[in-house]
Amino acid sequence: MPKHYCGPLGLIMIAAVCSPAPAAAPPEGAVRVATYNISFYRDAAGELETELRGGASSQAKQIAEVIQRVRPDLLLLNEIDYTADGAVVDLFRQRYLRQPQNGQQPIDYPHTYTAPVNTGVPTPFDLDRDGRTGGPADCQGFGRYPGQYGMAVLSRLPIDREHARTFQQLLWRDLPGAKLPADPTSGEPYYSGEELARLRLSSKSHWDVPVTLPGGGRLHLLCSHPTPPAFDGPEDRNGCRNHDEIRLIADYLTPGRSGYVVDDNGRRGGLPADALFVVLGDLNADPHDAGGKELGAIQQLLEHPRVNATRPPTSRGAVLASQAHPDLNRDQHGPAAEDTANFSGDDFNNLRVDYALPSRDLVVVGGGVFWPPPGEPGAAAINATDHRLVWIDVRTNKDD
Repeated sequence: MPKHYCGPLGLIMIAAVCSPAPAAAPPEGAVRVATYNISFYRDAAGELETELRGGASSQAKQIAEVIQRVRPDLLLLNEIDYTADGAVVDLFRQRYLRQPQNGQQPIDYPHTYTAPVNTGVPTPFDLDRDGRTGGPADCQGFGRYPGQYGMAVLSRLPIDREHARTFQQLLWRDLPGAKLPADPTSGEPYYSGEELARLRLSSKSHWDVPVTLPGGGRLHLLCSHPTPPAFDGPEDRNGCRNHDEIRLIADYLTPGRSGYVVDDNGRRGGLPADALFVVLGDLNADPHDAGGKELGAIQQLLEHPRVNATRPPTSRGAVLASQAHPDLNRDQHGPAAEDTANFSGDDFNNLRVDYALPSRDLVVVGGGVFWPPPGEPGAAAINATDHRLVWIDVRTNKDD
């Protein structure tokens, strides 16, 4: 955090979701779904595109190697620059993923989805109360330029773009019972009415991206990247926002609680009760070790009746990484094997913040966190980012 499946399918079958590195191929008939925060941004707009265009980005090569080792069919990337023409995503696909990295087989994603995000979108307000306007913390979502920390879906399966939904423009105040921050001294609202009339809920965006499964069914990828519950003051404005960004996902899954949800095309309502889905993203919320008021944010999903959160993906590498920094991780309450991010470089404990949460009517047949121990294949490549790729293998039980 310091950095920033189409009807009821019946019985659930679950296998262990701890996997060694490199990732074994998914079982016959399964679809591999993954999320990966790749920390793929630079200090100014255009710099990343220029770097990728040269074809020699060491970070891009390492990220591509990890993806080539795990080989997801469906992949959400967090923290990749958004550009209206999709140039950054296309360059990464063509010049890195389609090229062998460190002896790995190339991988092709013929289908992609990306859309505008709120990071770096300016507002006229001094949202962080530092006495100035125009800073990255004064934008709709923290960012030094529009599109920083964006998102992209890479898919080997067809994307139903016509029915994709985005929720970039939904206002925070329109969430019923929103956890809006207050000044802890006066008790007055932190944000003015004028600010709340323009302040959006999503720090990046929330997406519902449907893909067509090999058998013809539809799987909804529910993608987001809530703000870290940190880098604020005693008002806990980012902690409150993180909680409510996650609540939007939970409400979207809940008939009777999603009537307020309106997408960017004006369509109202949530996900149909019989839809298959996987919640994906760096949700910036640990169920045990985040601390502060934000505790409980991720439980809105982990305890949701439509979500199967019974077997968290794990890795051996996460345990070893935790042990390597006992000064930072000795007081953790959650299992180190479930961690998905190594924040020791920021003098912060490792956390579980990246999620691939399937609906209960999917069959989960495998999964893991790509975090190989030192010396094992892929161990050097994971250092391209402080997050680790998280995946699950799912299928519908009609193939049983």
